[in-house]
Amino acid sequence: MATAEPETISNCTNSEDEKAVATGEEVVSTEHYIKHPLQNSLYNHIQLSSNLMSGCDYSLFKDWIEPMWEDERNKQGGRWLITLTKQQRRSDLDKFWLETLLCLVGEAFDDHSDDVCGAVVNIRTKGDKISIWTTDYENKDAITHIGQVYKERLGVPQKVIIGYQSHADTATKSGSTTKNTFVV
Repeated sequence: MATAEPETISNCTNSEDEKAVATGEEVVSTEHYIKHPLQNSLYNHIQLSSNLMSGCDYSLFKDWIEPMWEDERNKQGGRWLITLTKQQRRSDLDKFWLETLLCLVGEAFDDHSDDVCGAVVNIRTKGDKISIWTTDYENKDAITHIGQVYKERLGVPQKVIIGYQSHADTATKSGSTTKNTFVV
């Protein structure tokens, strides 16, 4: 997630104490250059999700939202769920999780980014899962937009279906699977 540092120009007419940085066609003083806060992100310092032991989870949620169905902001919501095979742990898990985090941090869902609560990656023996949690499963426009953008950002082929499940359905399921409320 690191970005490239701008190149320093040494043959500028500025004083020795002040170097200049080239950004496109203009030269900007480094005293006005601010390092991007994500340049040294925590993501670079934590274990890759593919290296976690089975049973472990990572989650990233907005302030004051707990990664639990019972949380007030999640209670009426649901999740877009990507289920990965054991083989996909090596090929797709880390890149899908990184792209999921970038979608959240970059508010990639346009006017519907406020409907997103957070994301979870679950590492399991039978297969891993990544989900984006939303606040209101009845807001069909927001849910379908988030799902379409998410699927596109992950690079999931059109023929592959991903599903959205309400937390209420997941909490009361009778079998091992939950019925999808929406699909993209």
